[in-house]
Amino acid sequence: MFVDEVDIQVPAGDGGRGCLSFRREKFVPRGGPSGGDGGPGGSVHLVASPHLNTLINFRFHPEFHAERGAHGQGSNRTGRAGGDLELEVPVGTVAYEYTEAGLVKLADLARPADRVRVARGGRGGRGNARFATPTNRAPRRVEPGEPGEKKRLHLRLKLLADVGLVGFPNAGKSTLISRISSARPKIADYPFTTLTPHLGVVSLGDDRSFVVADVPGLIEGAHRGHGLGDQFLSHLERTKVLVHVIDVSSASARDPVQDFEVIDRELSLFRDSSEPDSPENDLARKPRLAAATKIDALDDPSRLTRLAEHMKQRGIPLYAISAVTGEGIDALLEAMWQSIDAARRTGTESSMTAVAE
Repeated sequence: MFVDEVDIQVPAGDGGRGCLSFRREKFVPRGGPSGGDGGPGGSVHLVASPHLNTLINFRFHPEFHAERGAHGQGSNRTGRAGGDLELEVPVGTVAYEYTEAGLVKLADLARPADRVRVARGGRGGRGNARFATPTNRAPRRVEPGEPGEKKRLHLRLKLLADVGLVGFPNAGKSTLISRISSARPKIADYPFTTLTPHLGVVSLGDDRSFVVADVPGLIEGAHRGHGLGDQFLSHLERTKVLVHVIDVSSASARDPVQDFEVIDRELSLFRDSSEPDSPENDLARKPRLAAATKIDALDDPSRLTRLAEHMKQRGIPLYAISAVTGEGIDALLEAMWQSIDAARRTGTESSMTAVAE
């Protein structure tokens, strides 16, 4: 089961109470205060794990408590510190906190082993030994432990992939990813066969490989949530290249040029409400390719001709392919790699420029 959004509660541990105690030993006159401090409470951390690919572990267990600190004890013994709680999340998880002003981004765990503290444990209270002075040798003052932070978090998983396949339902995206990788999504001859995103690793040899994401089919109004489109579109934010998968056969009874324009418009209109100003939101600015699929079932060549002319006007390379026979697949994969390589170099140069500045 694929779960990409959850709400959880993460109370950190409270600090232990300081101890009120006095030394009473036979040969120690005026023993004085000996109350130790309470131990600090444990904190809650999120850790990115490459071994997870869904947030389902949080769906049915939405509250996680860190350990509280132990109370201080006599003989100036400090209470034991509460253990920190580490929650493993998939790489690509973004953590938000619910506040009065709305969702506030806390962290983006985009790399394996990324770690962030989301709730801090409370400080332990001081025992009465801490308050002894020359004029107050028997203090009876102690401090309670501070409460740990209690946070309500929203976790959202954004898939990390180099290429995102976009298109109408039943356009052939799942068949394509099953052809070029080991991914095995459900394939059937009806709309919305794919209900959750799938990832596949494509290997071209010569140590060249990249990750492709098969996003469930989009429809008009997807940016407003129609067909759960806003959730699916968010998975495209971190892709480097988008590939429009367009059915040119007559089976869909749709016009391929119109199909492209609808999806292109949805990409342009999409904005993640939690991060409206993020540059990742601008899907329409990503490098794009187009794949005219199902040419093995093409019964009207004019459909492909009109699409090719339209894509030429838009400046988007078009590759005619058949995921069933394999025709045109190699050329498309090579174009994907070239676009990814260019995007990676551009990203590296931008990062180096930002550091230099």
